[in-house]
This record gives sequence, C-alpha cells and structure tokens, in this order.
Amino acid sequence: MRERGTRRHMAPELGEVLFEFVQLGGQMRVAAVHAETGKEVTIIAPLSASELQMKNLAVAKLRRALLRN
Repeated sequence: MRERGTRRHMAPELGEVLFEFVQLGGQMRVAAVHAETGKEVTIIAPLSASELQMKNLAVAKLRRALLRN
C-alpha cells in the first residue's frame, strides 16, 4: 500500500473539501472530507482514472451525502 497524499480543493457550492489518496494495489482509495461539517465519503477508482476524475466523483458523492442530511 502506498499513500499518495492529502490535498485541498474548493468546490464552489460546498466550500473547502479535503482529499486523501491511498493506492491499494491496482486501485486508488479516495476519501473526501467536507471541512465545515466533517462529513466524509470514500470511493475506489482505477489507477487509470485521472486525479481530476477521481476528485469529481468523490465531490459528487459528498454532495449527495450532504443533501441527504
């Protein structure tokens, strides 16, 4: 297992979102945390996906999770 690191991102309608990328074999585990509420979601993506694609998927899942609450 190899960690790729933590990054910050501003999503226009969500505010600050923190990302953690951890490689698990041939896949990447991406955790997205909403800075204001602490709500966290995770996705698993193939390594062939770009970082932007991974972030977009994680933000979409985070947005849905925040709307449910």
